[in-house]
Amino acid sequence: MKTPPLHDVRKIAVLRPNAVGDFMFCLPALHALKSAYPEAELVYLGQPWHAHFLADRPGPIDRVVVVPPMQGINDGPDAGSAGAAGFIDAMRHEQFDLALQMYGGGRYANPLLRKFDARLTVGMRSADAAPLDRALCYAGLVNRRLQLLEVAALAGATCWPMNGALRVTGADRQLAAQLVSLRPGRPLVIVQPGASDARRCWPATRFAAVADALVEEGALVAVNGSAAESHIVGAVIDAMRHPAIDLGGKATLPALCGLLERCAMMVSNDTGPLHLALALGRPCVGIYWFTNLLESAPLCQHGHRAAMSARLACPVCGADNTATRCEHDVSFVADVPLEEVTALAIDLFRASC
Repeated sequence: MKTPPLHDVRKIAVLRPNAVGDFMFCLPALHALKSAYPEAELVYLGQPWHAHFLADRPGPIDRVVVVPPMQGINDGPDAGSAGAAGFIDAMRHEQFDLALQMYGGGRYANPLLRKFDARLTVGMRSADAAPLDRALCYAGLVNRRLQLLEVAALAGATCWPMNGALRVTGADRQLAAQLVSLRPGRPLVIVQPGASDARRCWPATRFAAVADALVEEGALVAVNGSAAESHIVGAVIDAMRHPAIDLGGKATLPALCGLLERCAMMVSNDTGPLHLALALGRPCVGIYWFTNLLESAPLCQHGHRAAMSARLACPVCGADNTATRCEHDVSFVADVPLEEVTALAIDLFRASC
């Protein structure tokens, strides 16, 4: 599908107020938009963390506007609230030439986007969503990066970067240096054993075994996780035979960018930091449930190794979780063999050093 660029585009809005991994998925599409409309201001409509993380960061985004909580957007209250009304008025005042909905099927997002009165609205649409001027069907299991590139193509944007979609700043590097001092001859490997969804979590003892194997290959291992994942980080380090750096709750997102720039590779569950590393062009071994691999596989496969579980049913109740989720927070990737991940990690480590 090829659509010619719109003429005289001065300002573009992209609506996608979600989490870290989801933001990384849309970076190729954002670069494509900036390549097609280099003189236009690209305004990202996101969450507070976007505004903080993207401040003074080189890239395709010129400005972030924080979307207030509203119905169906950021899990907020009624869309008719004063904050929502003021936001919509402000977006109308922006006079966008292009407004793109990259947030999902559009049940709530498409009506919101249409209220901006942009010259052209483009995005995704499920069967129950309001129409846009140009729309892509939102259904089924698809690669999200490719899907968002198709949305950008509907707006006339077709060129995108193969790698290095995200840039590291000097501030990132300073924060990283405060956390980890590199040692000569010992390449840094970051291990990420947590995830927001328990189904995507490989056992901590197996992460420990892979980390030990990499230490024996000469790596300096750092185990990373959010403050809420500190207990998982601790479980990995406690199960290791060799010392490792505990980054549990210590590395902010900018600091993690700086650390990833300095590392030889990452071993991770399918979670935001994995996709941050891939956006920075770092070698990664990812452990995936197969539906997540379909949705989140990177476009550039050089330096990416995937270990995948083909499990369909919950190991507790036997319910198929491909279309709907059961109530059990158990690992769906625990059957990924330790030997497979270890072999992938050692091979990639040797190739990266």
